[in-house]
Amino acid sequence: MVNDPLILEAGRVPEGTRALVTGGGSGIGRSIAAALDSAGATVVVCDADSSTNPDFVVDIAEELDVQEMFRGIERDLGGLDVLVNNVGIAGPAGLVDEIATDAFDHVLEVNVGGTFRVTRQAVPLLRASGGGLIVNIASTAGIFAYPYRSPYVASKWAMVGLGQSWAMELGADDIRVNVICPGSVGGPRMDQVIEREAEATGIDEAVLRSGYESQVSMRRFMDPADIAGAVVYMASPAGRHVSGQVLSVDGATETLRSS
Repeated sequence: MVNDPLILEAGRVPEGTRALVTGGGSGIGRSIAAALDSAGATVVVCDADSSTNPDFVVDIAEELDVQEMFRGIERDLGGLDVLVNNVGIAGPAGLVDEIATDAFDHVLEVNVGGTFRVTRQAVPLLRASGGGLIVNIASTAGIFAYPYRSPYVASKWAMVGLGQSWAMELGADDIRVNVICPGSVGGPRMDQVIEREAEATGIDEAVLRSGYESQVSMRRFMDPADIAGAVVYMASPAGRHVSGQVLSVDGATETLRSS
């Protein structure tokens, strides 16, 4: 019989845990928020899309939006223990000389700049709480080459590097920082990615979808709940010494070349 409290608490977070999930209105972010709530956390989410009914409607590329959100978090929660940097846009697909400079810049402004802005505001609250957890939701595109996706790849490699660097900076404050790299996650967003890549390459969508499935050893797409479960583990007592790590939840990616 397993009676180690750390193992028994792997699916629960400490009592009183307060969490923010960015991009929590849909997809992976929504699943993460629901899982943290089920694990015992008080969770707030932000999203740029007001139709998803987030706690805060925020464009994390805008400094004033982010500052206003954190004033609300301090008012409503009194502090913060967990930050999940989940916001990310896919950006355009195409050869490097076909992608517009402003489109490239926009992806980095949201995915990298937004992650930085939110984390910069969150760290003082995490310190005041006596420590906590930051999770960057990156992508296997942050650890593998990914043709036709220059802006997205640049942003996700950056999120991996930031996460590992912040773990070094903040470890003495008992703030753990980890990166989760999802593989291809089924759903509307993946459908859009395949559609854009088909337009950029002229390859049939069905062929691309089959190619994405064949990229991983397990030959299937992930589910948002798979990513959410990894976040809950990191936020639980069982993850108390897990920091500076890059965890792929991807079915064992072999390549990101889809054709």
